[in-house]
Amino acid sequence: MAKILTSEYSLDIVAPQLEAMTDDEFFGFCLQNKHLKIERDENHQILFMPPEGLETAAMNGSIYLTLGIWNMQNDAGIAFGSSAGFSLPDSSMRSPDAAWVSKKKWGGMDKGDQAKFGHVTPEFIVELMSLSDNQKDAKARMQKWIENGVLLGWLIDPAKKEAYIYRADGTIAKVDGLIIHLVVKMYCRALDLI
Repeated sequence: MAKILTSEYSLDIVAPQLEAMTDDEFFGFCLQNKHLKIERDENHQILFMPPEGLETAAMNGSIYLTLGIWNMQNDAGIAFGSSAGFSLPDSSMRSPDAAWVSKKKWGGMDKGDQAKFGHVTPEFIVELMSLSDNQKDAKARMQKWIENGVLLGWLIDPAKKEAYIYRADGTIAKVDGLIIHLVVKMYCRALDLI
């Protein structure tokens, strides 16, 4: 039996093939259901994400735009928006709100892997909390990113006007009273240090 998880409830369904899907089968499953945002955790539980509210979507757009401009100016790698999926070492497939992969990592991937949910851990990710997100769960998710090899991650909570900066060395710094545009500019400067 597979467990389908959403942000508000879980649903057990009789579909043993879901838990045993290979990466290619999971990619096919996502393509067949492209109207849904789907992730898979390290236990191969399928996670459905609700659509973003307009405010969150606008903030995500600003974050991705700023990251993309920084990347173009520095010709440093590849910037990704919220629809990119990454197959991580713990066998999960996660989709952050924004991500960046260096040219070196990207160039080391095989072309077939680049076309799917590539087996690569971004060096940098951003998770932007929406009203439906729980901060405890979001922090646990950030920890998973770091455990899978992310060097720098930002968890932004606009409702509380705070952000958490996660680093590969295990340190977590809290920034209070944030203004999203300033945070976006700050994290792009921080990327220069990766």
